[in-house]
Amino acid sequence: MPISLKVQEAVLMESLPHVLDLIGTFVFALSGGMAAVKRKLDLFGVLVLSFAAATAGGIIRDVLIGAIPPEGLNNWRYVCVSLGAGLVTFFFPSMVMQRWNPVLLFDAAGLALFAVTGTHKALLFGVNPVTATLLGMLTGIGGGMARDILLAQTPTVLHAELYAVAALLGAAVVVTGDLLQLPPNATTLVGAGLCFGLRVLAIRRGWRLPIAGADKQSDK
Repeated sequence: MPISLKVQEAVLMESLPHVLDLIGTFVFALSGGMAAVKRKLDLFGVLVLSFAAATAGGIIRDVLIGAIPPEGLNNWRYVCVSLGAGLVTFFFPSMVMQRWNPVLLFDAAGLALFAVTGTHKALLFGVNPVTATLLGMLTGIGGGMARDILLAQTPTVLHAELYAVAALLGAAVVVTGDLLQLPPNATTLVGAGLCFGLRVLAIRRGWRLPIAGADKQSDK
């Protein structure tokens, strides 16, 4: 007998993907908070950026798969984690600073975690593999897009080194594992590791997709 949707959601709440989802919420919120601190926003602005970066991707995914109300708004854990991360960045920005650009580093971690957990949730709701992969990518890039749009800057996904591609590959690993009936926790970790590793390497080595008008610029 197939497991009911409520049982599936209960299992999800206690599973590794749910833990990774909360971790992704925290690190994406840190990226939003640090971006707001760098722009010298007030406390409210920092909290708004933290919450938007942490939950926008998941909210869009939930609306598209019919998980209403979205968990990012309905589950107090996501609200508390994102706002808590915002408070940390506002009051202790130096503690959050790292050797690398903390916005990019936390963004890479959030991208990887959300890409795989978003894909996992889409599969639980019966979405086909191709759509689940795209929704996983959307979950990963949605928060960063919301953060950048609120700061009136070009979204990172449109110009950064292998951003959406990394999320797409991480999501594809989860879908492939599901099709092959491999252990879901293992494929989730492998997908997240692949996405994060590829994104970090792309940042360090400058790997990127072809840029529009690059040939014309090089001829001048």
